[in-house]
Amino acid sequence: MVNSNADALGIIFPNSYDGLVPELVSERSMASIPFASRYRLVDFILSSMVNCGIDNVSLIVRKNYHSLMDHLGSGREWDLTRKNGGLNIVPPFAEKTVKVYNGRVEALASILEFLRNQKERYVVMSEANIAANFDFKALIDAHAESKADVTIAYVEREIPSGLISSNIDHRDLYYTLDIEGDHVKELHINSKETGVQNFSMNIYVMDRELLIGQISDAYAHGYVYFERDIIAPRLDKLDVRAYKYDGYVAYISSMKTYFDENMKMLDDANLDGLFAANPIYTKIRDDNPTRYIEGARVKNVMVADGCVIEGEVENSVLFRGVKVAKGARVRNCVLMQDTVVEADTSLEHMITDKNVTITSGKEIKGTDTFPVYVAKNQIV
Repeated sequence: MVNSNADALGIIFPNSYDGLVPELVSERSMASIPFASRYRLVDFILSSMVNCGIDNVSLIVRKNYHSLMDHLGSGREWDLTRKNGGLNIVPPFAEKTVKVYNGRVEALASILEFLRNQKERYVVMSEANIAANFDFKALIDAHAESKADVTIAYVEREIPSGLISSNIDHRDLYYTLDIEGDHVKELHINSKETGVQNFSMNIYVMDRELLIGQISDAYAHGYVYFERDIIAPRLDKLDVRAYKYDGYVAYISSMKTYFDENMKMLDDANLDGLFAANPIYTKIRDDNPTRYIEGARVKNVMVADGCVIEGEVENSVLFRGVKVAKGARVRNCVLMQDTVVEADTSLEHMITDKNVTITSGKEIKGTDTFPVYVAKNQIV
């Protein structure tokens, strides 16, 4: 692992934007949604922090966090099993006076005493609805060099279509930036503007002592959202800088974008963009290599270990332990862990959650704009 001895601690918010994909988070958080054949979304931000020398990482959870805890365990795969620092999962009701949080102010207020007791100078904060091989060391260095109060990472892109939906949950705020030089002059909340924007990645770095002071004051005033209630009203008082990220980013903002971003992994350029810079770590599942039985036909697929393929698979992403029986045809699908596709079945434009069984003789077809989703543990 890369170890730059970064003078920073990391905070990840695993439940942000859960409302965008309610089907996928009924029993898990956004952070633990499976992605790219063998990973969870949290793996990308967590691995990026570790690769840059951040060895003190806290995840402040709201709900449905048992899957996340099972996946992360003690943090061994990320080298975060430590006496000091390491991986720290903060459940709701960690203190009897703390309610289940809505925004970052309430979340951070629940760990203020923890923050006061830490030694690192900087705090790096991130959501977990993105997959990116992010260089946090470069972000921290840029922040330190500029002597800014807050630095916000952003990308130049159109606002993800799932975020512009009128049905967006009131908690799922997103932000675009007006920038002069590298100074943030205005923070727009839930903008409906079309075209390429300076779209915030919801990744921030700031001095730990400054964060403690800002959160203490904001919480005392009943504020909820870090960006809306602290950053936006204080742009004339705080030195807020923007840091442009040019690497590959996958945003999960709807079921369609979840399907599309997985399918983009079948393009070598996108795969290299996400995985080439530094390794991405994940929970190890001891399993056999994938077996391709005589007569199997496979074209343009991303397949994890433990799969058994006897039928035909094309343009699809298969997670660990998927079984495709003889005579079955799978095209343009995302099949999560331990999905079983029985004989003489035809699937197209479909997402199956974990432990789904598609019984013999079924024909299920979605479209590229509306993939069919089958929930966890279902038999069809």
